[in-house]
Amino acid sequence: MTHTLAVLRGDGVGPEVIEAALTVLGACVPVKVREARIGGEAIEATGDPLPPDTLETCRTSDAVLLGAVGGPRWQGTPRPEDGLLRLRKGLGLYANVRLAKDMGLPTPLRESLVRQADVVVVRELSGGVYFAEPRGLSATAAFNTWRQTADEVRRVAHLAFALARRRRNRVTSVDKANVLEASRLWRTVVTEVAREHPGVELEHRYVDAASFELLQAPRRFDVVLTENLFGDILSDELAAVTGSIGVLPSASFGDGPSLYEPVHGSAPDLTGRGIANPVGAILSVAMLLEHSLGRPDLGHAVQVAVSTTLRERRTPDIGGTATTADVTAGVLSHLAWSRWAAPDAEDGGVAYGWGV
Repeated sequence: MTHTLAVLRGDGVGPEVIEAALTVLGACVPVKVREARIGGEAIEATGDPLPPDTLETCRTSDAVLLGAVGGPRWQGTPRPEDGLLRLRKGLGLYANVRLAKDMGLPTPLRESLVRQADVVVVRELSGGVYFAEPRGLSATAAFNTWRQTADEVRRVAHLAFALARRRRNRVTSVDKANVLEASRLWRTVVTEVAREHPGVELEHRYVDAASFELLQAPRRFDVVLTENLFGDILSDELAAVTGSIGVLPSASFGDGPSLYEPVHGSAPDLTGRGIANPVGAILSVAMLLEHSLGRPDLGHAVQVAVSTTLRERRTPDIGGTATTADVTAGVLSHLAWSRWAAPDAEDGGVAYGWGV
C-alpha cells in the first residue's frame, strides 16, 4: 500500500531539511508526495499563510510533513506563523509530542547532568492563550485571553499517561496554579485523570520551578505534561539537553492526519548555505513511520542510523563541519544495516521512535 503524504516545505531552511527527510523516508517506504504551500511562501503566492487548498490537501492525506515557517521578510499581517496555528486547528490537532534525549552531543550543560536524559514533552495544542478570543492590539495597549476547558485538558492528559505507561511510569504536570485560574482547572483535571491510570506516578510543578529543574536534573523527568504556551517554551529549552534545537523532532496528534515537523525555526541566516541540521526533520520522519504508517520497526531503524551517523559527522551547530547532504548520506548509508536490528512491527515496536 502506498501512503499519501502532504509535504509543506515552508520557509527558510524548511525546504532543505524536508528534502533530506524525504530522501530517508523514500529509502524506507514508498509514499505519494502531495506538495502544498504554507507560511511566508504561501503569503507571497496567494496572500494567505494557509490557502484553502493546502488545508484540503492535508486533510485528505495520511500524514503531514512540515519544514518551518516565518522569517524577517514577513513582518506585517498576516504573519507566516498564523498559517501553522490555523493548520493545527483545521486538522483538529490537540497534542504535540516533542522528544529530548541525550544523543552524545556537546551541550552547554555539564555532561554528568545530561547523559542518559530522556524527556518527552506533551503539550496541549487546542486551547490556552494562543487561540482564545477576544484579543486585541492598539498603539497604546494589547490584550489576550487565556481559556482552557476541562475536555481539552482531559484528552491530552490521557495521552500523556498512556505514553508514560510505555516508558517509565512518571508524569510531571506543569502549570501556574498559584496564580492562574486556567491552571487551577488544569491541575484539578489532571489529578482526576491520574486516578484512571494506576501505576503511573503524578507530580505537579509550577512552570518557573520546572524550567529550572529541567536543566538542573533532566534525568529525573520522564513525561512532562503542560499547556500550550508553557509547552512551547519548555520544549525549546530542552534543546540544551540534546545540544541543538536542530536535532529535536515533534509530532502533533488529533482526530485526523498527524503533523510531523522539526522543532527548529526557519533559520534564515542558514538558508541556502547547505549546512542546516537535518536531524530534527529526519527524526520527525521516524515518528511518522511509527505512528502514521504503522512501521515502528522502520522508525527505530532510522533512529539507530541517525545515532550512528552523529558519531561520525555533524553539522556546525553541533560542533562539526558536515553539510546537510553529508549527514543525510550518512543516515542513508547506515540505514540498511541498522534495519535488521529493529523490532518487528507486530511486537509493539518502540515508544515514539526512541526504543524506550
